[in-house]
Amino acid sequence: MTTRTRAIALFAGLGLMLTPLLAPWLGEDALRPQAAAAEPARTARVLRLGAIPDQKPEKLNRLYPLVASELSRQLGVTVKYVPVVDYTAAVTAFRTGDLDLVWFGGLTGVQARLQKPGARVLAQRDIDVAFHSIFIANTGSGIKPFNQQKGLAQLKGKRFSFGSESSTSGRLMPQYFLAQAGVKLTDFAGGAPGFSGSHDATIALVQSGTYDAGVVNEQVWRTSLHDGKAKRSKVVAIWKSPGYQDYHWIAQGDLDQRFGKGFTLKLQQAILSWRPSDPQQKQILALFSAQQFTPADAAAYAKIEQVGRQIGKIR
Repeated sequence: MTTRTRAIALFAGLGLMLTPLLAPWLGEDALRPQAAAAEPARTARVLRLGAIPDQKPEKLNRLYPLVASELSRQLGVTVKYVPVVDYTAAVTAFRTGDLDLVWFGGLTGVQARLQKPGARVLAQRDIDVAFHSIFIANTGSGIKPFNQQKGLAQLKGKRFSFGSESSTSGRLMPQYFLAQAGVKLTDFAGGAPGFSGSHDATIALVQSGTYDAGVVNEQVWRTSLHDGKAKRSKVVAIWKSPGYQDYHWIAQGDLDQRFGKGFTLKLQQAILSWRPSDPQQKQILALFSAQQFTPADAAAYAKIEQVGRQIGKIR
C-alpha cells in the first residue's frame, strides 16, 4: 500500500469514528446537506386561487389579486391567483388539484364537487341566495319588455345568444325558463342559439345588433349600465327571471392536512369577515357587487344539479 493510499484510508476511518460524536453538536441536517436543502421545497405553502372567467380579463385581473392579497394577510400564507381560459378549465383545474380555492357559478360548482368528493362549499355573496338572469334585446329587434314568463315566446325566430355554455345565469337557468315557456333551442333563428363566452360579450353582441336578444346575469347588467357600457338607446332589459342559488366559493377537502388543522375554517371565517368598513375589503366587495359574504350550503344547489342533468350539462 502506498503512502497516499494509507493516508486516504486513515482519514476515511476517522470520519466514520467522529460522525456519531459530532452529530449532537452539528445536528443531523448539517450531516445531510442535500436533505436540508430539499426541506424548504417540501414545506412551501401556496394557496392557489381561481375563478370562472365570467367577465372581461381586465376586471378579473383587478379583483382576484386583491382577494389573494387580502387572504394572504389574514391567513399568513402565500395566496396566488391563477387565471383559467374558460369555465371548463376552472372545473378541470379543481379536479386535478391545480386550484385550491375557486369562485364558481352554481353549475360549475356542482360539477366541481361531483368530480372531487370531499370538496367544501364555504360561502356565497348576499346576492347569490336569490340570483337573477336578465333577458335583454336590441332596441331595433321589435322585442318588447314583458312581465310574464310566457312572454319569452317572443324570442322564437330571433337571433339569440347565451353566455358561456357552462354559465348558470347565462345559460343553465335561462334555458330552463325558456323551456317552461315552450321555447326550444331549435326555435331560434338558424335553428340554434349562439354562445358568446361571457356576460360582457353577450351585452356587446346584442347591443351591436349581431344578435336580437340574449341573457346575462343581473350583476353584470347593472354594472354595465352604471359604467355606460350598455346604452339604453341600443339594448334594453325585457324580462327578469325568478331567483335561484348561484355563485359560491369552493375549497379542496384536504386543506387542513396541507396547511394545518383548522385552516379550512379560518379560510371561511376570513371570507365571511369582509366588510365595507375596511378599505381593501371594500374594494373587493364592490367588485363582487356585494355587501358581504354569507355561509353557503351544498344542499341549496340541488335545483341547479337537477336542471344540469335535465339539459345534459351534468351526467
